[in-house]
Amino acid sequence: MYEAGHAPADPREVVAAALAVVQAWLAAPGLEHTRLVVIVPDAEDDLTVAAVSGLLRSAQSEHPDRIVLVESDHAERCGSAATAEHTTAVNAVQLAVATGEPRVRVRGGVAFVPRLKRAPLAEGPRRELNPDGTVLVTGGTGTLGSLVARHLATGHGVRHLLLASRSGPDAEGAAALYEELTDLGTTVTIAACDTADRDAVAALLAAVPDAHPLTAVVHTAGVLDDGVLTALTPERFDTVLRPKLDAALHLHELTRDIDLAAFVLFSSAAGVLGNPGQGNYAAANASLDALALHRHRSGLPGISLAWGVWDQTGTSGNRGMAIQRRMAPQGLVAHSSQEGLELFDAALQSDDAVLLAAKPDYAALRAQAASEPVPVLLRSLVRAGRRTARHVAPRWGGLAERLTATLPVQREQMLLDVIRREVAAVLGHSTPGKVDPDRAFREVGFDSMLAVELRNRLNGLVGIRLPATIIFDHPTPRSLMRRLLAELCPEAVGELAGREDEIRRVLVTTPLSRFQELGLMEKLLQLVASPGGESATAPDTAEPKQDGKLLIEEMGVDDLVERAMRKARKQ
Repeated sequence: MYEAGHAPADPREVVAAALAVVQAWLAAPGLEHTRLVVIVPDAEDDLTVAAVSGLLRSAQSEHPDRIVLVESDHAERCGSAATAEHTTAVNAVQLAVATGEPRVRVRGGVAFVPRLKRAPLAEGPRRELNPDGTVLVTGGTGTLGSLVARHLATGHGVRHLLLASRSGPDAEGAAALYEELTDLGTTVTIAACDTADRDAVAALLAAVPDAHPLTAVVHTAGVLDDGVLTALTPERFDTVLRPKLDAALHLHELTRDIDLAAFVLFSSAAGVLGNPGQGNYAAANASLDALALHRHRSGLPGISLAWGVWDQTGTSGNRGMAIQRRMAPQGLVAHSSQEGLELFDAALQSDDAVLLAAKPDYAALRAQAASEPVPVLLRSLVRAGRRTARHVAPRWGGLAERLTATLPVQREQMLLDVIRREVAAVLGHSTPGKVDPDRAFREVGFDSMLAVELRNRLNGLVGIRLPATIIFDHPTPRSLMRRLLAELCPEAVGELAGREDEIRRVLVTTPLSRFQELGLMEKLLQLVASPGGESATAPDTAEPKQDGKLLIEEMGVDDLVERAMRKARKQ
């Protein structure tokens, strides 16, 4: 807890402290089944409060049902000596926690929960951008900055553009962009400027000619340094905060006395929704939202657009797909460049200071609402349908009971099928059949963020809180299945151990031709000769045999079974 205020503006120290507390709490043995309640002041336009809240929203996404964020107008009093006001504040916080909501605002002893709503289109005339003025676009040579620059020239008639980026004219595509815009009759200046450096920003603004004064600012610059909460450091926060928040603050302070028509900050839905694996990015963008609100309340132009997913963001291949997969559970899909620019125009007419500029997937949300809760913030956008167990099989819970009711010989396959289904969903595969149960998670593209997503899905299935490292401690679907089976049906391990002699007798008395007929020969070969296992050598032979089938023929069945059973126990 801390007092709200705009001084100091830099939230790094408090965010670093909050990160350290949450990391220590998550790592503390014995606290796996507890919830952490974090109380912050109810101060929407405070940059530090916003940064901490953004971080915690990502932490909530990574660790569902473990963290409660309470924004209270009595936050400073909750730790003070007992008074009537203190008692009221504590009671209000207890009420907030009892709601089961991950985020609650308490004002005057009344608890409120956040929900998104559609923003109405403004009907009145907007303040037009002066064609003779200069519009500054930070990140102006990047993908989004270039889109905005072209749109300002073609859609708003802006004839003077100042495009700033770290590389300036040397940025990839800068020369082509310059030529394209000048062909449209626009005067373009592409400047190399580190906007996180206040002196550099001051020099940049001082160079704007008096004949074409600065009339608008569009801040699109930003850097990603994604990582799960336990891997984040203050340095990784600094990497993201400098181009986002530091630059925005410099622009805010240095243009405060300039008569601007627009001051637009490109924020991210990560700050609102709390994307997993983006705690630092969520903190930075939530601070941008707070800055826009602060300007708005101070009578200055200011709007922050918390963008969802653009289908052209300069990210390529797997990363672009990963971003879209990450946003899909939040109920958002990618919007086109044209749709994004239309949202940009609509925002310029809005009286709101912060807007989530995103494209909800209403069909997917309605389908989800029929069987399970939709994301908390989106619940006001979708009417929950009638939930009927007859039509929709429950996805969560009951797995341990179903396993217990299943024949022991079928449990492994049943649980493995469940795990493959969840892995396929995380990776975006159309069918679980594309998931090789014996291929390592890292080999198929799992990183720490996808591991957290899979862990969270499994948490809901098994009804217990699995450690964040479980995917890497058990690196294949099959080894993970055995770990979960031991958790859910511990008696199954004893059953297998007790029946090992029986299993051995059955295997030894089975002709090898029968294994071939049943299609099990390849599996036996894998068990005795797969990479990373024991050397598959014939009896009394020093050199390994390259031909697995020849090895089977030369080995006695007893030896084959012994090797297979030994390998199976290790796995």
